Amino acid sequence: MKNSEQTVSSESLESRAKRRITRRLMPFLIVLFIIAYIDRVNVSYAALQMRGDLGFASEVIGFGLGIFFLGYFLFEIPGSLIVEKWSARKWLARIIISWDF
Repeated sequence: MKNSEQTVSSESLESRAKRRITRRLMPFLIVLFIIAYIDRVNVSYAALQMRGDLGFASEVIGFGLGIFFLGYFLFEIPGSLIVEKWSARKWLARIIISWDF
């Protein structure tokens, strides 16, 4: 009897933890999604201006965006792994110092 009560309470604890995490993370994730969407829209507006003012073809703009994506892909994943080993505070301090130089 005691074992089944522990199972029920652990399931209840797990579901409460999931609800709490969802309540805390979802607003933050929604804000991040909106910012990412605005960023994509800004790139589209910039592409329109670059075509007219600088004479860039669609291929040049696509290549430039591909370089940004490649850099993001290559550095973001190792950065996330480093944050797990270090602390986020140390890693952000390292990024800020690197940007200054």
